[in-house]
Amino acid sequence: MARFCSLYSSSSGNCTYIGSSHGGILIDIGVSAKRTAEALTEIGVNPSSIGAIFITHEHWDHINGVRVFAQRHGTKVYASEGTLSGMEELGALTEKMTADVIPYNGTEICGMHIRPFKTPHDTKESTGFTVVTPDNKRLAVATDIGCINDSVMNAIYGCDLVLLESNHDVGMLQNGPYPYFLKQRILSDHGHLSNENCAKTAVKLVESGTTRFVLGHLSKENNIPSLAYETTHAAMTMAGAKENIDYILSVAGDRNPVIAL
Repeated sequence: MARFCSLYSSSSGNCTYIGSSHGGILIDIGVSAKRTAEALTEIGVNPSSIGAIFITHEHWDHINGVRVFAQRHGTKVYASEGTLSGMEELGALTEKMTADVIPYNGTEICGMHIRPFKTPHDTKESTGFTVVTPDNKRLAVATDIGCINDSVMNAIYGCDLVLLESNHDVGMLQNGPYPYFLKQRILSDHGHLSNENCAKTAVKLVESGTTRFVLGHLSKENNIPSLAYETTHAAMTMAGAKENIDYILSVAGDRNPVIAL
């Protein structure tokens, strides 16, 4: 049985647990090592049992707790070559840690196959990850994405569960307090995915057989969980998909329940 839990998901910090009967992994540690360990313990996972940490990119809300957690628990870190370079520049890697470039065709950890896919974001070499569990469940983490290009869609198409970015409402962002340059960055093809574009993607995914959707990386300034939910739910309804029959939809935040697949 596959287990998925978004421990933390927002513009303030991100961390996802994926596990099976063979053990588990973390994707990103964007909060402190202490908070990460506490969240794992709450879902019945020993922090020292984590098989590896996979980092999507070097922005601080994804790497804040990596150095301390990896050193404290002896956990190996995987990321793209560009991301590891960015982390090293920021002091998020030390000689006391073990960090490797994840192969393009992926790696095996705790009986799961973890494979990266390139994502359009304003970093050195950002990636998302797909995970195939021992019982052949496919899960994907796809956040910090400016647009859904072929690389992203080909990777997540047909997955059983997708953590999909629903970062902002365009109207809230455009009328909000952010400076103009930051608004343009977020709205660009290398920024973040809007509620509307998330909804369009979700419709394509449900047609491919995806049944579990977790909307993630919501901006605390430019979004509301209920608005993100309703935008995707409305698009699904217009497409003829029925909630709790064709799909299950939830919004990630902090300390979410474990989803069993």
